[in-house]
Amino acid sequence: MTSARVALSTWLAGAEHLVRPLGAATDLLLGSRGCLFTFHRAAPTEQWEELPNRDFYLDLGFLDRLLGYLTRTGWSVVTIDEALRRSRRGETGDRFVNFSVDDCYRDTFEAVVPLFRRHGVPVTLFVTTGIPDGTMPMWGAGLEDVLMQRDRVMVDGVIHAVPTAAEKRDAFARISADWDRTDPARRYAAFCAENGVDADALHRRHAMSWEMLDAVRDDPLVEIGAHTVTHARIAALAPTDAAAEIAGSRARLRERLGLPVRHFAFPYGRAGDCGPRDFALVREAGYDSAATTRKGLVRRDQDPFSLPRNTLVGSHRRLALAEAHLTGLTGIAARVLGRV
Repeated sequence: MTSARVALSTWLAGAEHLVRPLGAATDLLLGSRGCLFTFHRAAPTEQWEELPNRDFYLDLGFLDRLLGYLTRTGWSVVTIDEALRRSRRGETGDRFVNFSVDDCYRDTFEAVVPLFRRHGVPVTLFVTTGIPDGTMPMWGAGLEDVLMQRDRVMVDGVIHAVPTAAEKRDAFARISADWDRTDPARRYAAFCAENGVDADALHRRHAMSWEMLDAVRDDPLVEIGAHTVTHARIAALAPTDAAAEIAGSRARLRERLGLPVRHFAFPYGRAGDCGPRDFALVREAGYDSAATTRKGLVRRDQDPFSLPRNTLVGSHRRLALAEAHLTGLTGIAARVLGRV
C-alpha cells in the first residue's frame, strides 16, 4: 500500500465527531466550492449486507444521515443547473452539493426520490433510456436477483452452490467479471434459459419505467438528464456511434417526457472512458454540461463539459469519507495514485 493510500485510510478511520472541524478549516482555505456526488442504486440498511453486489448500492440509512449532516453544516443541495450557475458566480463562502443517480433503477423511484423529498432537497436522475424502453439487458441486476433467490445456479452447464451471502457475493463477482469480458447480453440470455428465468419479468422488477419517470417529470425536486441509450463506454465507440448514443438518449427523453434535457453524464466516466472528443460531442448535441466520475471539486469557472463527480458506493458509510470528498482530499489522492 502506498504512503498516500495509508495516509488517506488513517484519516478516514478517525472519529466522525472530528470530521467537521477539518471541513471548517477547508472552508477558510478554499472558499467557494461545489461537490458533485453520484451513485447507482440504494437499499435499506437491513438489506444491504445480504446483497450479492452490495457495493453497487448506497446504504439508505447512511444517505439519510449524510443529507442531514450537509443541511446542519451549511451546504446547499442543488440541481446541476444551479451548480453551474453558482460555479460561474463563485461567491465567497458558497458551498454546494449535487446528488445524481445514474442509470435509474426502480429503487430510484421507490426509495431515493422519496428520501430526497423528505429532506426537501433536489436530486438529479441521469437516465439510460434503454432501461425504461426495455431494450438494454440489465444483466447485472438479473444475475444478482437469481443469486439472491436460489441456493444453486447453473452457469454454462456447471452447477454452482451459493447457500450463503458470502458465496453469493463471490459468485456474483466471478460470473459478472467473466461475462463483462465477452458479450454479457448473450451470456445472460443463456443463463436465464438454463435456469428457467423470465428475463423480461426480471427487467420489469428492477427497471424504472416511463410511467415512473412521468410521475416525477414535473417534480421541482427532480432534475432529469441523459446517460446514453445503452450505457456504452463512449470513448470506445466510433465518432458516429458515440454521437448517436449521446444525442439519442436526449432525443428519446425529450420525445417521451417533453423535457429540455440539458445535462449529460458519461457511463463509467473515468479518463479512459471519455475525453476531449467526447466532451465536444456532448456540446455539439446541444447539452449544457457533461459529468464524468473523475474525483474533485467544482470551482469557479469550471468547464461544464468535464464536471468532476465523486462516486459513493455501498462501503462508503462514514461521514468522514463524505467529508474527504467535500474537502477535495479524495480528488488529490486519486491524482497521486493515478486513479483518474
